[in-house]
Amino acid sequence: MNEQELIQGLRNGDQAAFKFLVDNYQDRVFNTAIGIVQNAEDAEDVSQEVFIQVFRSIHSFKEESKLSTWIYRITTTRSLDLLRSRKSKKRFGFLQRLFGDGNEPLFELPDFNHPGVALDRKENAARLFKAISQLPENQKTAFTLHKLEDLSYQEISDVMKTSVAAVESLMHRAKQNLRKMLEKDRG
Repeated sequence: MNEQELIQGLRNGDQAAFKFLVDNYQDRVFNTAIGIVQNAEDAEDVSQEVFIQVFRSIHSFKEESKLSTWIYRITTTRSLDLLRSRKSKKRFGFLQRLFGDGNEPLFELPDFNHPGVALDRKENAARLFKAISQLPENQKTAFTLHKLEDLSYQEISDVMKTSVAAVESLMHRAKQNLRKMLEKDRG
């Protein structure tokens, strides 16, 4: 099934087209989500939301970009939305603890295992992903799409709706920030 047939099938509510969509995009969607949210359960939730949104919104897809670009855009938006909502809950929880309401730790280290990371590198990967989680949103998105999903700068610029030069700048700053954080973490 080519992209045009897939889009048409989704627009017609064809279950076979939806199954084809999920089978062919679930790994990319999950890997992008886990790269941003860094928690397998959350990444699964995001993935389900992405496919539901694609199915519901396929009629508004203007085909100005590739279907995969549109899906990556939805995935990064959904992932970042989840992080934002988690941050506001965390701030609320912190305020509650300031006033003596509960003792849970402020930051929990994500129990997280990216599918592309070998076990012997798990500790270094955990340090790297902890550092990635501290990057500003736009740097985190560019870095995740490029390094974990292997998208080109052009594809990332399409997903993020920005210029290739802006993506290059984001990647440069992300690498600098990660280097600083990882050196500080070691020292």
